[in-house]
Amino acid sequence: MRRIVVVGGGITGLATAYYIQTKGAALAEPVTCTVIEGSPEFGGKIKTRRRDGFILEGGPDSFLAQKPWALDLCRELGLADRLIGTREAGARTSVLIGDQLMALPDGAVLGIPVRIVPFLRSPLISWPGKLRMALDLVIPPRRRRDDESLADFIRRRLGNEALEKIAEPLMAGIHVADPERLSIQATFPRLAELERTHGSLIRGLRGQSSGGHTTRGSASAPTPRSAQDAVGLAAGGAVARGRGVISPFLSFPNGMQELIDALLARLESVSLIAGRRARRIARRDAGPPFAPDGDVPLYRVVLDDGSTIEADAVVLATPAYVSAELVAELNPALAASLSRIHYLSTATVSLGYRRADVGHPLDGFGFVVPRRENRRISACTCSSTKFDGRAPSGYRLIRAFVGGARGEAIVDLDDDALINAVRMDVEDILGITGEPVITEVFRWRRGIPQYDVGHLERVAELDGRTTPGLFLAGAAYRGVGVPDCIHSGEEAAAKALHFAMSTQIDGRRDIVPADRRS
Repeated sequence: MRRIVVVGGGITGLATAYYIQTKGAALAEPVTCTVIEGSPEFGGKIKTRRRDGFILEGGPDSFLAQKPWALDLCRELGLADRLIGTREAGARTSVLIGDQLMALPDGAVLGIPVRIVPFLRSPLISWPGKLRMALDLVIPPRRRRDDESLADFIRRRLGNEALEKIAEPLMAGIHVADPERLSIQATFPRLAELERTHGSLIRGLRGQSSGGHTTRGSASAPTPRSAQDAVGLAAGGAVARGRGVISPFLSFPNGMQELIDALLARLESVSLIAGRRARRIARRDAGPPFAPDGDVPLYRVVLDDGSTIEADAVVLATPAYVSAELVAELNPALAASLSRIHYLSTATVSLGYRRADVGHPLDGFGFVVPRRENRRISACTCSSTKFDGRAPSGYRLIRAFVGGARGEAIVDLDDDALINAVRMDVEDILGITGEPVITEVFRWRRGIPQYDVGHLERVAELDGRTTPGLFLAGAAYRGVGVPDCIHSGEEAAAKALHFAMSTQIDGRRDIVPADRRS
């Protein structure tokens, strides 16, 4: 009997357990899996509440269809028929400039004009700003290959106005990040590659757009198409549909919680422990380093009540700072590296209104707010415009985002103060005159990992310092979206199974399939 423990019961941890269960079933020796979740509920940031006909999302309200891993998991779980796409009408993201919402021009990727005519007609960027952006066609590419911030990259290629009015608010919506710190290589490496290969972002994106270049996408190398999807994601928007994809963003009729519930229902052979925190990971014995001895497990996971769970392999699907605490005694160097990934706190505030009280037509999927506008909110999704069934007939549902790089102190306000602060902005921008009929606050303290400049080097350092039999998974490393987390869990499951089931053959660790074992 081999034992694998997964610490963390969010989407990454549950996906890890699911793939351990499914892949482990084909092995000759039985594998047990235990998931330990410190909070009373599984699902992490995927949290849906249903009240009075409203569907209120605490974290992600959808997932990106182009990255295949979430869609593949839904198919395996029998959820394919439950998936819904965004509404076709109103597939537009806007930017708040003064007291006006100005639509992002069609065919602009992080402010880079792929389609020239809509960009020239747009009032979002001034004519001097447009001329500065056009200099991208003649500015020579950067020769250095080291990482740089997204702000430096956009400012260098397109100018400051493109940064302040488009890139910065979009990054506040997507990563809740400061573009002055955000790594271009870890978030949009494809743009850096376009600069190197084409000498111009505009030429590169236009060439690939006209050539119909598409790909299923990856966590580390988004294509121009997936970069455009990310633009829409900032305010819950959508983009033109691709071949074989019904909608770029997919969700469920009853919210994203359906994915968590389906996963939990399928974990028949997995032990699920909620409301108990892992405190540390310890070596079981002081023998030769990391040499399994028959059925003697390698690790002990120590829980908050002093009890222990033995494991042949451990997957840490927890935030990097939590993982650092868990391995502080076992591997201080790894703990120090994990601690260098910093997090920001955010909150979402959902507000439901009578349609008659909303002056704005809410004909777009949402808007982002540049820092220069000095508003409390950084972005807003019109949830009832984006997906069917999010609000009862005659009502509208709006979700606002606060905190992050713009200032985390607002997250610590009590519910009434936070709701009032958000209402001041939302009601002023959208011309709302009535009181909300429903409100809901979700806080995510130290909830969002930041991919600062040099992030990929930090992740490589983690890979080099990880203790054998101990595996890291989750949003802190190679992608923050739901598909990325699922992919991270699947990869961690495969590695943990391989290690737990490995036997010594001629001094090498090899997994022995069922049909080769006697």
